[in-house]
Parts: sequence; structure tokens; C-alpha cells
Amino acid sequence: MTRLRALAAGAAAVFALGIACSAAKAADTTLEYWVYSDFAQGDALAMQKEFISEFEKTHPGVKINITGKGDDDLTAGQIAGATSGTVPDVFMNGQAFGAQLAKVGAMANMYDKFMALPEDYRKQFDVDALKGCMPTEKELYCLPYTGFGSLLFRNLTVLEKAGVDTKTPPATWDEWFDQMKKVKAAGMFAIPDETLVFNSIAEIYATSGDNSSWGFNWKDKATLIQPEIMTKVLQKFVDMKPLSSGTSRNDQATKDLFISNQLAFHTVGPWVNPTYAEAAKASGLKYDFVLIPGDTKGKTGGIRSYEIVSVAPGKNVDTAFEFATFITAKEQMIRWAKLLSRYNANAAAMSDPEVAKLPLIEASVKAAHGATDVAAPYFQGTVPSCYNSTVIDHASAAADGEYAPKEGAEKMIADLNDCLAE
Repeated sequence: MTRLRALAAGAAAVFALGIACSAAKAADTTLEYWVYSDFAQGDALAMQKEFISEFEKTHPGVKINITGKGDDDLTAGQIAGATSGTVPDVFMNGQAFGAQLAKVGAMANMYDKFMALPEDYRKQFDVDALKGCMPTEKELYCLPYTGFGSLLFRNLTVLEKAGVDTKTPPATWDEWFDQMKKVKAAGMFAIPDETLVFNSIAEIYATSGDNSSWGFNWKDKATLIQPEIMTKVLQKFVDMKPLSSGTSRNDQATKDLFISNQLAFHTVGPWVNPTYAEAAKASGLKYDFVLIPGDTKGKTGGIRSYEIVSVAPGKNVDTAFEFATFITAKEQMIRWAKLLSRYNANAAAMSDPEVAKLPLIEASVKAAHGATDVAAPYFQGTVPSCYNSTVIDHASAAADGEYAPKEGAEKMIADLNDCLAE
């Protein structure tokens, strides 16, 4: 009996030691979570901390550290981390950087884990957004998160001074351009210089083209841009040049001109809305946002893109994946959408009655579905830096009259193909 008691006591000690070891192991599970700097301040940070607290409560022993990073710092840190083995466990970035991050080993292939989840969860996401995370049928390197579709912000005071009827938004490019000319004739600026940054060039290109003629043929290392479409678009830049403010889509000066009733139109994503909404309260700014009109009725311009959530390979990959699926789930994305009034890639959240009726989200959903992807197809290849700069250089040169639109389109495409080949 004494021997049996001793054995039992020994077994109990071993069992207790096992529990203690497991608890110690769990207590040592710390996830590093990198987010955009915008999501690490103010109300957005408070909500992120809510998500973290809720996850930690249901996962005893897990601790999550959130760190905000600027766009460039996010990418640089993730690439450097892949080399040194210190990639954050869960992180955000843009789809356009996916191929580069996957190539250096910063991202885990989540396909098997994702397919093991209930179908109801898997069906939550926008189909196109999810496909953007999958270079092949058996690879999934991200979960689509927040996103945007370009909108046309209109200063109603400027338009009314120019004699434009603001009750009905322009339905076609020709109608929109006619309004731009009226604004200029009234002594105000119609639009920023759309040739100064890649995204504004893409927004205007989409008024004539679509995904089939934008982006990359990675197999042949060639641009998908078509000369006849780019010729038409370059002519638009030539026509808009004398009507523009000379500032770019992204400049603070552009927002200042809009707020001070000197600029009629601003093509940009929904993130500018809080600034304009605050100006409406503070100084009486009258504005709205509508879809960017394309060449024909029913066609829209603009671009769309998604921020993504990915997890790093390594010892914490399972817990990291659980957290990634938690923050991208419908319940959290509904709360996120209500807080920021921002579109996201969880289609189930976007169709929630309380969310769908929010004006900015309603417009953003329509804009995203009709827009062109910024740099698709994603996760197929790394976009060289010379690509965007080549588009900007040739668009600006054509707008400045250095060569005719047709010649500019041909030169641009030739140089883009050289860039991709190299």
C-alpha cells in the first residue's frame, strides 16, 4: 500500500508538473501585432485594444502587444524580420506588397488552417478580395481586412458658384469635364493635378479602362495597359491640366483648397472624410461624395485596394492565426465599420443592416465594386519601383505637352515592359 501511495503521489507530481509547464508555456505566448499607425491612435486604438482584451480573456496565458507603424516602416520591418527571424506574429499591410513579403518568407501559408474553419466563416469575405490573397488554389497568405474604393468628393459651394446643378452627380466623363470647365471659368480650381501620383493616374485610367487592361502579365513580364486606352487617358490629363490646382491628390494643400472653397473636386479614398466632416462642423464646408463617372453611363472610375492581415510562420503561428480570424470576423468588422464608417472586405459585415445604411459605406461598396485594382493580380510578382515612376513620368510629360498622347502612350508601354523585363 505504501508503494502504491508513493507511485500515486509521484504520478500526481508529474501531472502537476505537466500542468505547470503547460501554464508556463501559455504564459510565455506573446504575440507581436503590427498595425497601421492610423489604427494605433484615438478611437481606433481603443477598439483594437478591446479586440485584444476579448481575445486574451478567451485564451488564458496569451498576451498581445500592439504596435503602430507607418506604411514604409511596416514593409521594411517585415522584410527585415523575415531575414532575422523576428517577423511580428500578426501584421497588416497592403495587398500590393504581398508578393514581396511572401517571397522573403514573412507570411505563413494559411490555406489548410483556413479550409478547416466552418464554411459560414469562410463565406464571410468578399470573393474577389479573398482571391487576391491566393496566388494558387492551395495558397492563402492573408485575410482581407479594411479597404477602399475611390470617391469623388464635391465642394458644393464651389459648384453652385460656377452654376453647376449639384442635385444630380455627373453620370459620364463628358458631363464631369463640362463641370470642371465651368468651375475654371468662374475663377476657381476644378481638380488637383492628377498626374503627380500613381494612384490618381490609376483613378482616371479606370474611367476608360478596367482590370483587363491594367496591371501586369507576370508570365510574360509585360504591362496589361492598352495603347488606345492610355492614349485616351493621356488626352484627359492634357485637357485637365489648365483646370487643375497644381497640387497632388495627397497634398495637405489640396485639402486646404477644398475646405476654403477654392477647389471643386477631390478624387481620393474615404479616409479624407473625417477631415472634411470636421470642417463642415467648424467652418460650414458644404460637400458630398459620389462615384467617379466613367466614359459611359453606369461605368465608374477610381481604384480599389485592401489592407490585409497576415501571420508569420513560427512557433506562434496557430495562436496568431486564431487572432487573425478573430479580428477579421463579421462581429468585429461590424464594430470597426460603425466606428470608422469605413468599407472593409468582410461582405457579411457590409451587408449588415446597420452598416449598409451608413452613407460613406454605401458609397464605398459601390465604388469598390466598380473600381480597378491598384496593382493586380496580387501575390504573383513584386512590382519594381521603376513601374510606378515610369507611369508618373510619362503621364506628367504628356500633360505638359512634351509629346502627343498617342506617342506618350506608346513610349510609356515600351518603357514599362523594359522595366518589368529587367
